[in-house]
Amino acid sequence: MQLQNDLLLRAAKGEKVERTPVWLMRQAGRILPEYRAVRESVSGFIELAQTPELAAEVTIQPVDLLGVDAAIIFSDILVIPEAMGLPYEMVEKRGPWFPNTVSSEEDLKKLRIADGANDLSYVIKAIEITKKNLNGRVPLIGFAGAPWTIFAYMIEGSGSKTFSKARAMLYRQPDFSHRLLQMITDSTINYLKAQIEAGADLIQVFDSWAGILGPDQYEEFSLRYISQICDAIKEVPKTVFAKGAFFAREAMGKLNCETIGLDWNMGVAESRNLIGANKTLQGNLDPAALYGSPEQVRQATQNMMKQFRGSRHIANLGHGVYPDIDPEMVKVFIQTVKEFR
Repeated sequence: MQLQNDLLLRAAKGEKVERTPVWLMRQAGRILPEYRAVRESVSGFIELAQTPELAAEVTIQPVDLLGVDAAIIFSDILVIPEAMGLPYEMVEKRGPWFPNTVSSEEDLKKLRIADGANDLSYVIKAIEITKKNLNGRVPLIGFAGAPWTIFAYMIEGSGSKTFSKARAMLYRQPDFSHRLLQMITDSTINYLKAQIEAGADLIQVFDSWAGILGPDQYEEFSLRYISQICDAIKEVPKTVFAKGAFFAREAMGKLNCETIGLDWNMGVAESRNLIGANKTLQGNLDPAALYGSPEQVRQATQNMMKQFRGSRHIANLGHGVYPDIDPEMVKVFIQTVKEFR
């Protein structure tokens, strides 16, 4: 199907664009009353994500209501451990929680390498429905968590400020850690290929907990597995977003992907210098800037856009949009990007 708006794909590939494309991480949900109404119609986040028709509906809402240049499928990075045999729960106001964790050879034997099309058929179905209902208006982004981030949750059992159990595992049992990371990587490649087969036009890998590792450990236990994913996915453009991995920007410039996402703590000029001219940069407005007045949001957005001017760029925030941000301020951000020349 011919896309009516292919700005995101052209920008990712470094092709000429009339203006900078814009979308937001975590745009599918959170800030929109329309999303909350759909979520309240079911038992919670997991049921919503596992109901393809509803997941498709909330995926498309930001395209209709905010005017973004891409949709991103409504799902969760933790569907991968569940598909591997380690189910999780989403606890209100606390986040994800795993009743069981991985800490031994016996635990590892209970896991399997997930087959994306079958083990995660509800996400694949949601992508198919979304593609049909978008009808070529904008591209659809598929995504997965980076293996290190998934590993961290599988070992720790929940979110954490330090992920000390997961990090201890890297020191105490490096071989065990590599075997689990490889299983996660193989599962993720299967999953992303199934998303692409179903219609995803671009994929993004989220390394949410990149910044809690030191440079050497990040190289060994994260970047090598992200690199495997990038090498395996040849069908569509790829974006890698590693929050807090400021020390790995030069190495990330060598990844076999088109776009590197920057968080809001990463200087644009320095990042461009480290990453090089042959990658598109995505980001990187501080999400908290959207708490300002319309004029403040416009000014902050223009300041960001000036820093990226003249180079390959996809406009976004430096992390996911916060749930209590006014959707009207998000619209100011999006409109300011669209008007910037």
